[in-house]
Amino acid sequence: MVSHTPIKAWREEDRPREKLLAMGARHLSTTELLAIIVRTGSGKRSAMDVAMELLERFGGLRGLEKATIQELSQIQGIGKTKAIEIKALCELAKRFVREEAKKVEKITSVEEALHYIQNYYGPFLRDENREIFSLVLLDVRHHPLCHLDISQGSAYATVVDPREVVRQICLYQASSVILIHNHPSGDASPSKDDENLTQKLASACEMVGARVLDHIIVGKNWEDYYSFAMQGKL
Repeated sequence: MVSHTPIKAWREEDRPREKLLAMGARHLSTTELLAIIVRTGSGKRSAMDVAMELLERFGGLRGLEKATIQELSQIQGIGKTKAIEIKALCELAKRFVREEAKKVEKITSVEEALHYIQNYYGPFLRDENREIFSLVLLDVRHHPLCHLDISQGSAYATVVDPREVVRQICLYQASSVILIHNHPSGDASPSKDDENLTQKLASACEMVGARVLDHIIVGKNWEDYYSFAMQGKL
């Protein structure tokens, strides 16, 4: 229900906050949930009107997460304070997904590695405008030891020093490693440089007794990824 009538004038069962209290958050639409965050409208526009415009203007929740505070503030009824709150909410949502991923105790297969990376790194890398190269180091029991960002590059490439990867493996006494990087273009297909780097890193890791479990390239969406292991290139 969207109306220019202020929400406080609606029937109680139609008001987002009261509806959430009575039925639970899962029964509210995305617009209703966002309206609770927005709280108040502007002029003749209700909080629901503002929430709907936010979702339409930026193309949904993912678009909201990508939008800058300045861009959000351009919506009538969204000042700097509300824009900051929306950005904070989006960041909390991504961290919740990452927190859930961290509950994984073991990564013993390529499929498990891919699922872990999609949840732990995907929400943060899919809309990143620079290439970021990261590692997940695992112990002898296949439990994740740590997550490391090794390098940050441009929109087209990043430089990775195999010696730094080996140094971190030795420092943490890791027995295996998952390599991860993103493609800001959204196309997860590996370049020739990606393929060469993967082989160099696999050889370097092998020299210190560590196995590269996979190298996963993150693209634009959940289904946009490239797994070197799944393609038989490791």
